[in-house]
Amino acid sequence: MPKLKAGTLIPTPEEDAIIQKGIAQDPETWLLTDEEWEQVKPTVRIGRPPSEVTKERITIRLSRDVVTQFRATGSGWQTRMDAALRQFIQEHPLAH
Repeated sequence: MPKLKAGTLIPTPEEDAIIQKGIAQDPETWLLTDEEWEQVKPTVRIGRPPSEVTKERITIRLSRDVVTQFRATGSGWQTRMDAALRQFIQEHPLAH
């Protein structure tokens, strides 16, 4: 079972019985069977889909003004920085 957030309230068995009774009496609700849940599971996605191109996480020291300039461009600044470095490599091939 996943870790619950602080302050999460778990109903007692008595409270749960009352809740379930209310659900059963409501004509606009229904309970899914285990088989129905199995059919639903594949459509449930948690988080970002896996990327086709993976990137390597590194630690790097850069000049503050360079980082400030890229951050000022808003969301996606790291991707733009990656593109700038990629362009530099294409224009200035590095000797191996």
